[in-house]
Order: sequence, then C-alpha cells, then structure tokens
Amino acid sequence: MSASFKGSNSSEFQVSEFILMGFPGIHSWQHWLSLPLALLYLSTIGANILILTTIYQDPSLKQPMYLFLGILSVVDMGLSTTIMPKILAIFWFDAKAISLPECFAQIYAIHCFVGMESGVFLCMAFDRYVAICHPLRYPLIVTNSFIIKATLFMVLRNGLFVIPVPVLAAQRHYCSRNEIEHCLCSNLGVTSLACDDRRPNSICQLVLAWLGMGSDLSLIVLSYALILRSVHRLNSAEAVSKALSTCSSHLILILFFYTVVVVISVTHLTETKATLIPVLLNVLHNTIPPSLNPIVYALRTKELREGFQKVFCLGLQKK
Repeated sequence: MSASFKGSNSSEFQVSEFILMGFPGIHSWQHWLSLPLALLYLSTIGANILILTTIYQDPSLKQPMYLFLGILSVVDMGLSTTIMPKILAIFWFDAKAISLPECFAQIYAIHCFVGMESGVFLCMAFDRYVAICHPLRYPLIVTNSFIIKATLFMVLRNGLFVIPVPVLAAQRHYCSRNEIEHCLCSNLGVTSLACDDRRPNSICQLVLAWLGMGSDLSLIVLSYALILRSVHRLNSAEAVSKALSTCSSHLILILFFYTVVVVISVTHLTETKATLIPVLLNVLHNTIPPSLNPIVYALRTKELREGFQKVFCLGLQKK
C-alpha cells in the first residue's frame, strides 16, 4: 500500500495522507473523462462570470431575482473550484495523494457550498412568493437590505452549521487503509476507512442534512404551494402564464438539485462499498448544476438574454 504513516503513542499507526483512487472499477481508462470534465468546469466558470458581468453592467437587472442569481453564480463557481482542480490533477498528473487537513477542508467546503446553494434556492422561492402573492408589498419586503441580510445569514448558517462534519471526521482513527475509492473527499467515503466507530459521523451528517436542506426544501415546497394557490385564483390566462413562466427556470433547477441529493443519499445508505454509480452521481451533482444554472436561466429568461446581447454589443463596440 502506498500509504504514509506516522507513529502514535500506542502500538497502532495513524495514516498521514489519503489516496484518491478516482472512479471505482474504471481506474485504467478514467483519465479519458478528464476532457469532458475540464470542458464542463471551463463552461461553468465562463457562464457564471458572464451572468455576473451581465447583471453588473445592465441596470435593468438590478432586481432581487437577478441579484440572487448572481449570488448563486458565486456559490456555483466556489463549489466547482473546490473539487474540479483536484479531480483533473488526479487524471492528468496522477496526483492522488491528499493530506488529512486538506481532505477535511474539502469536506467542509463541499458541505458549506452545497448548503449555501440550497439556501439561495430558498431565497429565490421566497422572492417569487412575495412577487406573485403580495405584489404591492414586494418593494417594501424584498429590499437591498433584505438581500444583504439573507446572504449573510446563509453564509453564517452554513459556515457554522457544517463544522461538526469535518471535525467528527478528523476525530476518527485511520490506522490501516488510506485508499479512497472516490475523486474527492466525501464524508462517508473518508470515514469508511476509520478503524473505530463511524456511526456518529453518519448520524451527524443525516441530522444536519434534514435540519438544513430538509427545512429549505420544505419551505420551498410551501412557497410554491402558496404560489400555485394564488395563481389558481387569477382570472386572466395571460397573468397565469406570466406568473408561471417566472418560476419555471427556478423549478427546473430545484427539481434537479434535490432529486440528485436524494438519490445520492439513498445509494450511499444502501451500498456496503464504493461503486461507480454513487461516486459518479456525487461528482456530477457537484459539477453539472453549476454549469446548468446559468444555461437554464439564459434560455428561459428574456431579460437575461437581452442583457447578454447588450454585453456582447458593448464588447464589440469597444473593439
């Protein structure tokens, strides 16, 4: 085993680094996946920078809905950058080793960014609820001050809320195996190597997931239930169509995000050892939504498409 060990006070050993093996079962040709993953990462960064640039330069997009979309773009770039450079380093340079502190830091960052993405979806659902159900009070409720406070709350909530996950993982004793059948440091993948009881980690992650993302999803469902009830009372078919069209992009992204979260959770609970499907789903869940979010909004939102055209025309004029 290509592990590095350091002595402890007892007769046992503690590993000093983990080895990220990549995708289980396809180690011999997994490097071919580096090209599509690299293109996906570049498209994620490029598309989200375009979103931020467009919102910044177009005064008509200085609305709460688009400001929340800009915050989502920042979170998406942070999530992708947390995992993708290391994955590409594994495939291109065989840089599989990762120190324990780096691994636990990655666990923290992934949980933090995923939680913040869930929080942004909740803020966007609340924004649509107020805009459709209480349009006259919308300018008084969803103000710039509200956006700043909601953003700070999301950062603090997720920044503090997920601390127990890497802390508990760091307290486990890793005395023998150090090869992780994964491309990134997932909490359950890392703690499966522990020589002592890892049940506190699994319980902690399950409880935090239900309290954090579970509560977000419940409030999102409630918001859209109230929106549908309000829309159902409208007599104008045109008003109904306009109200639903403003929510369609958001609903597509929410359904994809939470569906994959549930699938990953179920596969991790049912699998006794790492297999390709849950690992692949885990990687794709952290890479596809960040690239999908700007594309869906660009295709479904007329104001954003017009903003893109203004940015491109401005760039051509400068040339």
